[in-house]
Amino acid sequence: MKQSVSLVAAALALLTVAVASHGPANSAVAPGADGSAVFASNCVACHGAAGQGVPGAFPPLANNAFVTGDPKAVITSIRRGMSGPIVVNGKPYNGSMPPWKGSLTNEQIAAVITYMRSSWGNKASAVTEKQVSQSKD
Repeated sequence: MKQSVSLVAAALALLTVAVASHGPANSAVAPGADGSAVFASNCVACHGAAGQGVPGAFPPLANNAFVTGDPKAVITSIRRGMSGPIVVNGKPYNGSMPPWKGSLTNEQIAAVITYMRSSWGNKASAVTEKQVSQSKD
């Protein structure tokens, strides 16, 4: 019995280390918000699991100067949505992203933006729920 308890404790310890070291996105997100889960539920179909986008329709989020640039602009685009032609990394895109303001909470928007800004090679500051709530869109 003691051996089983020790084995379970060791497994839990390894799981805790694995979860804690999962990546920079999770460490920058406020407790209770999971940016990767929000992304998987709402963004991955268009932007791809690796942030690669869909040629001609949905832009990549990986290595995207807009994503890692002014957080206010990113917040506004997520809250309001986007449509019409844009150019990202020299390539044209003409898809449509719905406004997420009514579907996601400010905490979820902050978490998903933080996730995008710290994934796929992107290196930018975290976005807070306060920043999202102060958005003037």
